[in-house]
This record gives sequence, structure tokens and C-alpha cells, in this order.
Amino acid sequence: MPSLEPSREQLERYAQAMPADQPVLMLNLLRFNEQARYPADSGQGPCTGREAYARYSRVAGRKVQGVGGSVELFADAHVALIAPAGEQWDEVLLVRYPSREAFLGMLADPEYRAATLHRRAALADSRLIGTTRR
Repeated sequence: MPSLEPSREQLERYAQAMPADQPVLMLNLLRFNEQARYPADSGQGPCTGREAYARYSRVAGRKVQGVGGSVELFADAHVALIAPAGEQWDEVLLVRYPSREAFLGMLADPEYRAATLHRRAALADSRLIGTTRR
């Protein structure tokens, strides 16, 4: 089953587990749909998953910067060397936020939330892993 958005329980676990008041790095693993899968009533025309993700990224990028964050790494994924059979990702994204609170604040932003329509349409599967530097 694909993982596209955090549940309320996952967000609560994130808020409890991530250290407060220190920078966090969010590791994103992304697998795109060949064609974006928008709801029929979305008003969005046909496009690829990558094109839909670019629509999301235009808003998300502004919001990341708005909370003091930055994209640290944006890379194509070529092969999963150590992974379950058949697991494959298209892109890897590492985004730095000044704190867990900044990340959670961005998720609550109404404009950001509206843009997640494009993210959901774009992705076949994803992972989002909260990390900190040592």
C-alpha cells in the first residue's frame, strides 16, 4: 500500500520523537506515477507524475524557504542496492528545517496544504524520514 501522507498518529509520533529546537533533515524518497492521478473533480488537466510534483514543488519550495529551511540535496535515484526486491525510487530529496516546529508549521499552512493535491496526484509511493545531524 502506498504511503503518500502522514496520518495524525504519525505526525504525533514525529512531534514526540524529534528533538526540539534544533535543525532537522527530512529525507524524502519519491516514486512517481507515470501519469498524475488527480481526482476527477480537481479541474487539473492530464500531465505526468513528475509534472504534477513540479507544481507541488513550486509552492512547497517557497514554504520551505518561508520557515527558514532549504533543500540540501535533490538527486535522481538509480538503483536500490540494499532494499527489498522490487523496491525502486525515482528521486531523493533532503530538506533542512530549522526545527521540528518549523516543519510542522509549514504542514499546517493553508497554501501548502492546498498544494498537496499535486503531490498526491504525482506520487505512486513515498517515504519521509525525520533525521538530525550528529
